[in-house]
Amino acid sequence: MSSNKLNVEQLIVGQMAANCYLVHDGNEAIIIDPGDDGQYILSKLKVPLVAIIATHGHSDHVTAAFEIQTALNTPFYIHARDIFLLDRMRVPRTDPPPKVDKTINDGDILPLGLRVMHTPGHTPGGIVLYAPESHIAFVGDVLFAGGGVGRTDFRYSNAHELTRSIQKILNLPKETILYPGHGEPTSVAI
Repeated sequence: MSSNKLNVEQLIVGQMAANCYLVHDGNEAIIIDPGDDGQYILSKLKVPLVAIIATHGHSDHVTAAFEIQTALNTPFYIHARDIFLLDRMRVPRTDPPPKVDKTINDGDILPLGLRVMHTPGHTPGGIVLYAPESHIAFVGDVLFAGGGVGRTDFRYSNAHELTRSIQKILNLPKETILYPGHGEPTSVAI
């Protein structure tokens, strides 16, 4: 799928059928939420990879990050409040967590012009990556097509914060296409 200046390829990876996104402008690419199947993700790259970004720290969104990071010496970005979730991957899993090269915060501008929106609730460090010029947003597990929302039954989740985060997304322009962590894309207008 192409959205103005940015090209988006949705890959469904892992046992949890998580969405991994390859996003590029024809010159450089980023990977968002490499949840599993690292070799498959690597095989889809057509332009140089400049960043691996996690919308949140759950393993179904970061399991392949270390493999890709190591293969291509690419920096890994995540919000500081979700690093504790990566630390949980150390034992007893066989897939090591990625090395955090850059912590990201609300308002940061990342490669390809993606703007970070801190959207806690599902996890404390959940983020949305918004490309205003392309009218697209990668929303992780904050909300899903059909009206579903991220789980808040984890000890560290917060339903009130999730409600505020959903409102931030719904305040984006109506033409914004939303790419969720699971399932099909939707839009703010739907």
